Amino acid sequence: MLVFSSLKDSESRSSPSEKEMADQAYNNLKRQELESENKKLKNNLNEMRRSIADRASQSDSPNELQDGYNVLLSQLRSANEELDGRKEEVLILRTQIVSHAQQQEERELVESSKVPEVNSSNEPVDKEEAFKAYHGLCESKKLLEAQLQTQARQHGDELEALHTQIELLRADIEKKQELLNYTAALSPEARVEYSVQQEITRLTNDNLDLKELVEKLEKNEKKLKKQLRIYMKKVQELEAAQAAVQTRRSRPELSRQVTVQRKEKDFEGMLEYYKEDEALLFKTLISDIRPTVVGATVPCLPAYILFMCIRHADYVNDDQKVESLLTSTINSIKKVLKKNNEDFEMTSFWLANTSRLLHCLKQYSGDEVFMTQNTSKQNEHCLKNFDLAEYRQVLSDLSIQIYQQLIRSIPSLAGVKPMGYRNRSSSIDFNGGPSSYTLEALIRQLGQFHSTMQDHGLDPEIVGQVARQLFHCINNYTLNNLLLRKDVCSWSTGMQLRYNTSQMEEWLRGNNLFQSKAAAALKPVIQAAQLLQVKKKTSEDAEAICSLCTALSTQQIVKILNLYTPLNEFEERVTVAFIRSIQNRPPQSTDAPQLLMDTKHMFPVLFPYTPSALSLETLHIPASLGLDFLVRV
Repeated sequence: MLVFSSLKDSESRSSPSEKEMADQAYNNLKRQELESENKKLKNNLNEMRRSIADRASQSDSPNELQDGYNVLLSQLRSANEELDGRKEEVLILRTQIVSHAQQQEERELVESSKVPEVNSSNEPVDKEEAFKAYHGLCESKKLLEAQLQTQARQHGDELEALHTQIELLRADIEKKQELLNYTAALSPEARVEYSVQQEITRLTNDNLDLKELVEKLEKNEKKLKKQLRIYMKKVQELEAAQAAVQTRRSRPELSRQVTVQRKEKDFEGMLEYYKEDEALLFKTLISDIRPTVVGATVPCLPAYILFMCIRHADYVNDDQKVESLLTSTINSIKKVLKKNNEDFEMTSFWLANTSRLLHCLKQYSGDEVFMTQNTSKQNEHCLKNFDLAEYRQVLSDLSIQIYQQLIRSIPSLAGVKPMGYRNRSSSIDFNGGPSSYTLEALIRQLGQFHSTMQDHGLDPEIVGQVARQLFHCINNYTLNNLLLRKDVCSWSTGMQLRYNTSQMEEWLRGNNLFQSKAAAALKPVIQAAQLLQVKKKTSEDAEAICSLCTALSTQQIVKILNLYTPLNEFEERVTVAFIRSIQNRPPQSTDAPQLLMDTKHMFPVLFPYTPSALSLETLHIPASLGLDFLVRV
């Protein structure tokens, strides 16, 4: 009897589960059918929209647009009705599932309550199974509810999107209707013109969109190119480092033996390196070097090291190595200067090294005109196999470019107070630099420039030409200020100008630069200071002024006299008759057509040949440079 009752209970439990599975399968089929119907409705709506848009673009009749609009509205109504029906079906299914779940729960509870009476020995097992079944039903119910809610939200979102599209289409149709009504009222010619204007407007908008897209693509391209350059540079550095490590590993014992043998020989002033170390050579000696690193060594040390490498390539008759050395040297120097185009110290350093490398190529070229001051040992070090005259010309052009960059990198000396303006600031600014200098600050700045160029080993002739250019700029800006400002044209200003120019001349004498034509560059402003101090009354005074101010044009003399302003009752204003007597005199041969001085004029630079007394075999390379891969030969 107990066995029969247990079999009956198991059959009663299995039959509801099979029914439940059948209901779930039916509900899944129903849901899939609803989803397929919804997709069909959406496809039909999209087709209707496309057909209406095509008809609107191909037809000019407002009736056809209205018909298409009515058809679309009818389709939307039918779709809404269908959607409402589907919603009702979903609700019915949902209520059926909920009621079925409730009935199932009640049935499980009843069965669980009957289990203890039938068989008390199986009570723990029956309760556990009942709880598992109950939890399973709860989870399935929650899952179905979540799916139904998700579908309901999706249908709601789709319906809202459809309403939005209908509104947009309605607004578009109304706009096109207005355009059609407007064009219908126009004459044929005006209608054609209006349509052309509309097409032009459309094309303009499309063009602007395309331009914006092109700009975005160009920005993206620049960004990618910049990243590519950075990565390529990193790859090259990594390859150079790996090549250096492999080279050191590949020749450990042999290099040590060769070094020991060559210590017994005389050093011939040549440096050898392996081809794989060439990139590392230029990176260490040109790209990454700073002037302070070699400040305590021989001036122009990088130039001497490069020339000693060139000597070895000439010694082994390797034309490709010579060409690679010189070309890479020139290109590397250009890159460094481009990167530091406003750095006076770096520009001066490479001007000194470039000119020294040029002098070495001349001194050891084997030409007799450059060998007159060489020692016998230096003559033995001359190049044997190659004529590098063309590279000398390239280095000469590069030196001129570096000199011009050096002049441009000098901070502004436009507002020069020491020329007699006391505590007033100059009204002219040069290259965006400081507005004014005091006499002490100006002389201190000139001293810094001079000491920097001397420390770098720049030739004295080039230092003199730099000083001449600087004094020329100071003179021109000071004289232009004098010609443009009435408040500084007085006797006291002339006295202050004369004092300050004498201080600057004294600085030139103290630094052995007085013979460099730099003092002559101050002659116009010195004569202007004298003009402010001399008598300006009689015809004899006029003749004395013309004979005194030879560096000033008649136009400039007249302008200063017109601006001359007495500061007290003891001074007198220059009379009109005196100024006319100056004007009526015959023009001088040095008269310039313009009143103001040319502040951007740059004197041509000359690089006179300056041989070095240094013997290459005595040159010492400090270990701090990291050039241990170079082998002395």
